[in-house]
Amino acid sequence: MSANAIEIRGLRKTYATSGRTAAKEALKGIDLDIPSGCIMGLLGPNGAGKSTLINILAGLVTKTAGQVTIWGFDQDVNPRQSRAAIGVMPQELNLDPFFTPRAALEVQAGLYGVPKSQRRSDEILRLVGLEDKAEAYARTLSGGMRRRLLLGKALVHHPQILVLDEPTAGVDIELRQMLWANVRRLNDDGMTIILTTHYLEEAQQMCDEIAIINHGDLIVRDRTENLLARMDAKTLVITSDAPPGPVTLPEAVEMTARADGTLAFTYSRNRTAPGAILDAIRAAGITIRDVRTEEPDLEDVFLALTSDHAA
Repeated sequence: MSANAIEIRGLRKTYATSGRTAAKEALKGIDLDIPSGCIMGLLGPNGAGKSTLINILAGLVTKTAGQVTIWGFDQDVNPRQSRAAIGVMPQELNLDPFFTPRAALEVQAGLYGVPKSQRRSDEILRLVGLEDKAEAYARTLSGGMRRRLLLGKALVHHPQILVLDEPTAGVDIELRQMLWANVRRLNDDGMTIILTTHYLEEAQQMCDEIAIINHGDLIVRDRTENLLARMDAKTLVITSDAPPGPVTLPEAVEMTARADGTLAFTYSRNRTAPGAILDAIRAAGITIRDVRTEEPDLEDVFLALTSDHAA
């Protein structure tokens, strides 16, 4: 087994169309390594190619070109083994309404060829908080409980890699916290996690590394802290006792008066020292009652990178 749970080389997918509509190239030669044991965030705007990539990994979509290796198994040479190494929690609530959670897990395990002696349906039900609903029909479960059951179904065959496709879309805070606690527990046990989400604060908190796809291209892949460090802008926020008068600021520093009465000074950390801004504020006769700084977050990085790529 290599240091990577998944290795992708030159991955392309083109969807053929009929009539006068041109074929759509969803993936344009993706190269991506996902290290074993990490939590990897797979981000991108709608239509960027994330779902296509996930469906190829899951064996649900046939690639046009390229090579995909999952847990050491080439997808073309060993499709069964590569598929068995990965579990997918889909975004859609695709459950049989007449199955109980226990039955749904047993059937899923059977589809993967897991012997009865190796099945752990009750353990998984406890993990996802559905042990008291084990014999309830799926149609009676709430939306949050159904999402928990989808996670359980993704785990029945003991996969080394778990893909979570928008797992917290539309769920309440309690379920979100429960889900992330489970993900952390699984990752601590050595499972590799791939997460797609539109909640960028989740990706920032959860993910060791981030890969951003836009228009079928991989535009960046790096550790989360390195991506955040790419943003040069920083903001100094001042609370004063009186409205500001004219302020002569260092070059390229922008001042904004916020609705809460604070003053925000945005500057380049590589070009301007915060002390120079504070000196200019004092020189203008502004009394500083409180001062704090604001760092860029993953949303800033995401918007900057996808906007540049689109342009």
